Amino acid sequence: MGVVNLSRDSTYRESVAPTTASAVRRGLVMAAQGADLVDVGAEGSDASNARVGAEEQEAQLLPVVERLAAEGVLVSVESYTPRTVEACLRAGAGVVNLTGSEHDEEMFALAAEHDAGVVVCFVQGTHARDLATDDVEADPFPAMEEQFAARVAAARAAGVRGIAIDPGLGFGFRLDDPVGRARHQSSVLLSSFRLRRLGVPLCHALPTAYDLFEEQLRTAEGFFAVLSSLGGTGIHRTHEVPHVLAVLGAMHELPVLPPPPAR
Repeated sequence: MGVVNLSRDSTYRESVAPTTASAVRRGLVMAAQGADLVDVGAEGSDASNARVGAEEQEAQLLPVVERLAAEGVLVSVESYTPRTVEACLRAGAGVVNLTGSEHDEEMFALAAEHDAGVVVCFVQGTHARDLATDDVEADPFPAMEEQFAARVAAARAAGVRGIAIDPGLGFGFRLDDPVGRARHQSSVLLSSFRLRRLGVPLCHALPTAYDLFEEQLRTAEGFFAVLSSLGGTGIHRTHEVPHVLAVLGAMHELPVLPPPPAR
């Protein structure tokens, strides 16, 4: 899953596309590089980022979604706003990257109506920008499994056929120490196989860990892709498609992981 950020607040500057033309170009390049789908969003997920209203999000997203879909690119839209999701599905998006839980019933119904897939993200508040009030748990998986089990069941009951789950390592939890945050993310990546019992694919937004990688930060997602693969992840959300694909390809060629499914 390649990433195109339309929000100028996005911290990964290399992924920011300030115009429709640049967003479409980046999406097409990522698809040509091997991304199976391209995720577009118009609001930064960090709680400190400026809020972007639904109307403004749609003004940015719709022309990008329409043009990428017209070129045969499978487009995922990252949002927690029902009207924005509905507009993007009508424009040709095929996947909802659901970064909220407040409107699950409506979101799942929209996805089913448009025969779209859903990536259900773990959120401790109502959406990605709603920070948890509690500290990070030593073992976050029981809470994740409980939430995912209920939401996956609801999505299936609504008629959604394609479902994946994302433990939400990029947002929503309080852990201000950057190295401690990376330790937590690494632990979750390696142990995500515990969620496989839910019977749906795992998706992870690969961390960047600026404080560890510094000027080599563009190599960070490849490192975390190794951990996520060992943890059973099937969908890797990345800003660095060629690098991550090369890492995953090497892991499949070596006696580390089974061969990937045929494209």
